[in-house]
Amino acid sequence: MERRRLLVGLTLAAMLPLAPGQQLREINISTLIGTDPATTIAEQIVREAYRRLGINLVLHRLPGERTLVQANEGKMDGELYRKLGMEREYPNLVIVPVALQTYELVIFTRGTSFIVSGWESLRPYTLGFVRGIKIVQENTHGMKTEAVATMPQAFEKMMMGRTDLVLGNRSSGMAVIKALNLEGITVLEPPLASFPVYHYVHKRHEALVPELTRVLRQMQADKTIERLQKGTPP
Repeated sequence: MERRRLLVGLTLAAMLPLAPGQQLREINISTLIGTDPATTIAEQIVREAYRRLGINLVLHRLPGERTLVQANEGKMDGELYRKLGMEREYPNLVIVPVALQTYELVIFTRGTSFIVSGWESLRPYTLGFVRGIKIVQENTHGMKTEAVATMPQAFEKMMMGRTDLVLGNRSSGMAVIKALNLEGITVLEPPLASFPVYHYVHKRHEALVPELTRVLRQMQADKTIERLQKGTPP
């Protein structure tokens, strides 16, 4: 019982705002599970931004929508990267208004071919995607979908014929194809969507937003973000 009280107390203490002049030393940020080049780039950029503020980033990989839910509930200090406007559904999240990279959502196929004319052109097919990618969930209501935990699982289902298409980030999908040595997979053009992604913090850390904005703009100016996007260390 005493141990449980201690754990509850520590959790509540972690959720309290910092006292004036108190320096935050560590921040816990959530993101989706799985190996993803887009996530790696975002992590490197955000980690460097926090480092310049004297804060250590601890990344937690969670399945599906838990990453957003826990960040919104304050069980995490923020969400690594998401599209613009997440605060409409998750009102406790505050955007850091500097884009980390451009997320390009494309269609991967293994023999299925059709003219891509927006989301409705996907309706005849069974679609695989990683659970928790909000833009896919929002635009495929009523369609035949197979949500999975990771991108490799999505491709495995398509290779077994359980889905017709995989929807996901271009760079992430290409990395999985290369890592698993998958053959016969192509990308249909044009992309379904292309948009910038941003870091979000829980509202109790709202005071960090101006400092993170300043540092990220500094990293744009000194080409650190550009180098990290190209895979070059800062």
